[in-house]
Amino acid sequence: MAAGTWESHHAITSLMYRYAECVDAADFDGIGALFEHGCITNEGHPGAVEGRDAVRALYERANRVHDDGTLRTRHLTTNVLVDVDEDAGRATARSAFVVLQATPRLPLQAIVAGRYHDEFVRAGGTWRFRRRHILLDQVGDVSEHLRFDVG
Repeated sequence: MAAGTWESHHAITSLMYRYAECVDAADFDGIGALFEHGCITNEGHPGAVEGRDAVRALYERANRVHDDGTLRTRHLTTNVLVDVDEDAGRATARSAFVVLQATPRLPLQAIVAGRYHDEFVRAGGTWRFRRRHILLDQVGDVSEHLRFDVG
C-alpha cells in the first residue's frame, strides 16, 4: 500500500483521534457510531465486539464514569503510520497510545500504554473503521478507570 491522498490520510487520522476524544468524554454513543460497520478486538481475547450497539455496551460496562460525566482520562495517540490503497478503498494504520488519568483519589499518571492496529474501508466516499485491534503493552493502576481487572 502507499501513503494515499492527503484527504484520505486526514479522514483516517481524524477517526483515530475522534475515538480518543469520545472515550475521554465518556461519549459511548459516539464510540458506538465509529464502529457501526466495524469491530474491536483485543490481543489475548478471542472474538470481536461488532457494531454500534455492542461496542457502546462494551464501553458502558467497562469504564468508570466519574462525577463530572467523564472518565477523567486523556488518551494520547502517537506514532501514527497510515497506509492507503485508494483504488481498493482500504487502509491500515498502526499507532501507539498512552492513557493518562487523574482523579481525586489518583494523582496524574500514565495508567495504560499500548498499540492500535487498525483497518479502514471507504464506503460511499467516506472512510470508516473496519477493525481496531488493541494490544496492551504496559498496565498501571486502572482501578479508577475500568470496572474489571486487566491482569
